[in-house]
Amino acid sequence: MTSPENRRPGSGRRTHRDRHGRGLRGRLVPATVPLARTKAEVFDDLVLDTVETLERRFAKELAGVEFAVEDVPPDLNVYDSDVLEDGEVPLARLLPGRPGRQEVPPRIVLYRRPLEFRAMDREDLADLVHDVIIEQVANLLGVDPDELA
Repeated sequence: MTSPENRRPGSGRRTHRDRHGRGLRGRLVPATVPLARTKAEVFDDLVLDTVETLERRFAKELAGVEFAVEDVPPDLNVYDSDVLEDGEVPLARLLPGRPGRQEVPPRIVLYRRPLEFRAMDREDLADLVHDVIIEQVANLLGVDPDELA
């Protein structure tokens, strides 16, 4: 191991250059080709599509509702009735909110990994995300899910 005195300046941190030190010479992909998106970004887009559709139709009812995505559900022994489960695995959770001095808005949390695991492809995942959000919003508003779909 080299001592700090013998080390070249700047060699302590890794830079994003190629082995010849020139860096990238141009774009990675043509401007007409989209860059790859991660699974989490694709999932977030699916959630946003459904939420935006619902908010256009039910703007007043969903005004203060927060929607969130977590990778996996928290490790709890028992889940309350506010959790949408598939067998023993939670898919989403509705946190109804608390009025009062420290007002906490209602929140719907979707769990990405369990939902992705149940989907066969992206289209199936989109349908599943839509159905889960509809179910949770229906529970929040106290209506039948068929009225929202």
